[in-house]
Amino acid sequence: MEYGRQQAPGIHGADHHPALAEAFIQEQVAALQKQIGDKKVLLALSGGVDSSVVAALLIKAVGKQLTCVHVNHGLLRKGEPEQVVEVFRHQMDANLIYVDAVDRFLDKLAGVADRRPNEDHRRRVHPVFEEEARKLSGIEFLAQGTIYPDILESGPVKAHHNVGGLPEDLQFALVEPLKFLFKDEVRVVGKALGLPDSMVYRQPFPGPGLGVRCLGAITRDRLEAVRESDAILREEFAKNGLEGKVWQYFTVVPDFKSTGIRDNARTFDWPVIIRAVNTVDAMTATVEDVPFSLLQHLTARITAEVKGVNRVLFDLTPKPSGTIEWE
Repeated sequence: MEYGRQQAPGIHGADHHPALAEAFIQEQVAALQKQIGDKKVLLALSGGVDSSVVAALLIKAVGKQLTCVHVNHGLLRKGEPEQVVEVFRHQMDANLIYVDAVDRFLDKLAGVADRRPNEDHRRRVHPVFEEEARKLSGIEFLAQGTIYPDILESGPVKAHHNVGGLPEDLQFALVEPLKFLFKDEVRVVGKALGLPDSMVYRQPFPGPGLGVRCLGAITRDRLEAVRESDAILREEFAKNGLEGKVWQYFTVVPDFKSTGIRDNARTFDWPVIIRAVNTVDAMTATVEDVPFSLLQHLTARITAEVKGVNRVLFDLTPKPSGTIEWE
């Protein structure tokens, strides 16, 4: 793992020397201007730190030559589409196209039981970008938020990343300004670019969104259980001083049920699995020592407030042997 960090031409030590991040930005702005020239570039903007930093770099380098496309596919967390529009359209004055594709995605995902939903997610999302690209003239480049761990872990293990290459139906040249950076370095660059802390330190989120945390065939009711339990987890972590301390935390709802009891009657509902991990570079991860009293409180809230749930579990698996996500 350390070998990759030593060999990658990133901005090692930038967390202690922000000037290195400034130098990286200047270098990348010049490189992007040289690569793109007077052409136009299209970016899939999820609102996560990787795509957000790419957007900020491109805005600085080529301004309105960049078009950002944010697709609301129904697999986002509470309030995220609104945040993307606010930050990039209203605060950064970016060319932002917002696409409401919730029904289109969820209808097509109904009954798809692949345990790695990203492959189906890619097949669904690429036509959306193709449609938007066809409406725009002169698009020659496709920007991606690929970072170095994505490249190191590309292949069957990291199914939710689109690493290297282009969609077969989109003949664009690839722009990947962050491909030699680790996640901690990306955050430093984001701060140096002036992105709001809410974006820079936003919880990492996989490409397929909540779909990767709704194991098995995605259904709207189970997806809502993921969304609501995730919102409770984030709220309670913020209240208890864990926001910003824990690197990533989220909930998972698998596609099996078990017997429980509610109001003196038997139930047959899903479990919610809580995962909370810490990492520096996303290559390895340790499990956060969440206070037992907080886990009890989370269990009480989730089982009381989230429809269709009767158990709460806590994932104790580090990376390795697990991955950070439940893919």
